Amino acid sequence: MRLSYLLCALLAFTSIFSQEKTYQAVNLNPLLTKDANAVVRLDEMKIEVLSNHSMVYDVKQVVTVLNKMGNSYSNTQLNYDKEKKIKSIEAFIYDKNGKEIKRIKRKDFQDLSAADGFSLYRDDRLLYYNYIPIQYPYTLVFNYEVETSDTGFFPPWYFIYGYGVSVEKSYYGVNYSNASLAPDIKEYNLAGFDFKKTNAPGKIVYEAENIPAFKHEELSPNFADIAPRLKVRLKNFSLKGIEANVTDWNDLGAWIDGHLLKGRDELSMETKRIVQDLVKGVDDTLERAKIIYNYVQENTRYISVQIGIGGWQPISAIEVDKVKYGDCKGLSNYTKALLNEVGVEAYYTVVHAGNGKFDFDKDFPVLQGNHVILAIPYQDDYYWIDCTSQVQPFGFIGDFTDDRNVLVVKPGGGEIVKTIAYLNEENKQSTTASYSLSSQGAINAKVKIETKGVQYDRRFYLEDETNEDVVKHYKNYWSTINNLNIDSFEFTNDKEGISFQENVVLNAKSYGTLSQERMIFVLNAFNRSDYIPKRYRVRKRPFEISRGYEDTDVYDVKIPKGYKVEAMPEATTIASEFGSYSMSVKVIDGETLQYRRTFSLKSGLYAPNKYNDYREFRKNIAKLEKSRVALVKNIRQD
Repeated sequence: MRLSYLLCALLAFTSIFSQEKTYQAVNLNPLLTKDANAVVRLDEMKIEVLSNHSMVYDVKQVVTVLNKMGNSYSNTQLNYDKEKKIKSIEAFIYDKNGKEIKRIKRKDFQDLSAADGFSLYRDDRLLYYNYIPIQYPYTLVFNYEVETSDTGFFPPWYFIYGYGVSVEKSYYGVNYSNASLAPDIKEYNLAGFDFKKTNAPGKIVYEAENIPAFKHEELSPNFADIAPRLKVRLKNFSLKGIEANVTDWNDLGAWIDGHLLKGRDELSMETKRIVQDLVKGVDDTLERAKIIYNYVQENTRYISVQIGIGGWQPISAIEVDKVKYGDCKGLSNYTKALLNEVGVEAYYTVVHAGNGKFDFDKDFPVLQGNHVILAIPYQDDYYWIDCTSQVQPFGFIGDFTDDRNVLVVKPGGGEIVKTIAYLNEENKQSTTASYSLSSQGAINAKVKIETKGVQYDRRFYLEDETNEDVVKHYKNYWSTINNLNIDSFEFTNDKEGISFQENVVLNAKSYGTLSQERMIFVLNAFNRSDYIPKRYRVRKRPFEISRGYEDTDVYDVKIPKGYKVEAMPEATTIASEFGSYSMSVKVIDGETLQYRRTFSLKSGLYAPNKYNDYREFRKNIAKLEKSRVALVKNIRQD
């Protein structure tokens, strides 16, 4: 017995010693710590597909966090709901020497509502543990097992989490009991990536080791666009108890139309009468659509609803009409019902919204998307409307949902369509101004700014801001003008033409710099673009200009009496594949200068070897933006 006891003690000691050695930060491969804030020691997911409505997955994640910036990769939270059950969950914390300093059992996790702050109803919950590190590096081990009947959302896989994190070992495995449950898998960005794939009857495994960190470089593309990853789906799946069989996007659209939308477009007789009266005498369907859209904006408000199937199924139109609120699904479905009532065809449209552009893959139909809008066909084109906004003009969706593939749900089927794109010169800003300089260098100005496209999207909110916030906006926008005072402002929002006009009157002391008999000032007072991209000795990855635009500026500048122009910049034009820039100044009369400037930037994804050219382009522009005029006192000789 003594020998047995000693043997057990020795095995336990050996196990602890081995584990401590495994999690020692000093043992990390230098290849993995280079450019990394965290190192994923193990990222392992094992999935068992038991049926088209039952799936279990085991997850083990081991992450060594090297510094404060790596904390975001140390996951200690897990969502669950009625269909997604957490069978087990635990976590361990180890210090830099691999010694265990904390064990976190299920009872230690907080059980919270997963409310997002704007949802009226949401039944998702969250198990969460807030670990506050006291030293770096540390290692977190997170283990959990989940069982779910929702097989429509099959766990995807990223071999690497994001910029600034490396991976020691990645393992993704799927077991399935028969061929009908075999998942479809699409590989992204795996060309040139070192991985091992096993595809045998009933089993698919992907493995990779020693993946160095992707260093974030300025203007780096969206990580998903370059990351090695997998998208996975079941053709036969279940969502909140509703069965589906999907082989293409048409099937998925048909399933949404036949199961999630069916019977949810009924309206009360009173509402039918109201909307019919609204469009009486209006024959054009687009004009009818505008009237209905305006009615929805004035009579409803947005509140998220996320209960059970409510994450995908809209509440009924008659319910929205009753309570006067809804989420994107409910308001879109309600607006669609109103439009149909007045003879306007409209299609429920699922989109992945966000300021970045997230596309639906035309060749890989899968449940995805986080927002719903409407598509209104008119004269062989689509008008897109977002029914959640109470302020956005009809037919304008901004950068939240523009220029991406979306699923348009039609009666009996679905179709992938690309939304309207606001490209380059369509995102226009025109600034005209007249300003005068006093002999003490003070500036007094009247400025008019007109914006369209995405630039409109970023400005029209000002009309609903408080006076204090508007003044704060302009002081930030014109931060190059010291001691700025905003005397007045006025806005005109042309929702029909989708343009926003700002008229601002301002003044500031000491805009011009005085030196003995001279005054020097920067011509471009109101729209300087002095951004210069960061310098890299060797640029490794492509860079992206996500939004193009065009700015035009015309300023009339009145110089103070008793001064004349001593020196001013010459007219300059720069042409580049990234855009163009031109600047000129001329003397209109003895007291007035006219400054003209045009800057056009083109969106695009560019090769790494072009980065220095782009940097030089922006550097030259930044220099020209600070072009100065020198005035000298006009001393007459009698």
